[in-house]
Amino acid sequence: MGHSVYDIPVKTIQGNDTTLNSYQGKVLLIVNTASKCGLTPQYEGLEKLYTEKKEQGLEILGFPANNFLAQEPGSDDEIQAFCSLNYQINFPLFSKISVAGEDKHPLYQALIQAIPVRTGEGPWWKDLVDYGLTPNEPPEVLWNFEKFLVNKNGEVVARFAPDIQADDSRIVDAINAELAK
Repeated sequence: MGHSVYDIPVKTIQGNDTTLNSYQGKVLLIVNTASKCGLTPQYEGLEKLYTEKKEQGLEILGFPANNFLAQEPGSDDEIQAFCSLNYQINFPLFSKISVAGEDKHPLYQALIQAIPVRTGEGPWWKDLVDYGLTPNEPPEVLWNFEKFLVNKNGEVVARFAPDIQADDSRIVDAINAELAK
């Protein structure tokens, strides 16, 4: 832990080069997203959480990724339109990146290195196996909608399995604890 994510180069969904520096002092929930996944309805809960906690200092950052069964095939413009139209997403979205494999984005390299094991492995692992898939073993990201919690100092403090919803008490309690610091 102890390494900040603020200086890692990323692109906004509009294609502008940036970093996460503008989020210093905020609590971040970083999520790899996808538009054509069984977990895509989690956008709704993430937006609700963002609306409830934004004024207290929470930022949810969505990073679309096409790593899992090509469930995010669209362009950045298509992704942004989908999220706006279907889920009225107001939290920041970033340009599509890779969150697994040899071309993994440096942000996800840092997140995974900081917290190599997910909390709350639910039935999703078994569901993937039952569908005939071979899920990624830790420390790799298991699937879309895995969540990383970053404290106000830019340190990764928690990691949640993809099937843990945004309103799950484990996520909400961890966010509230970080917001209170």
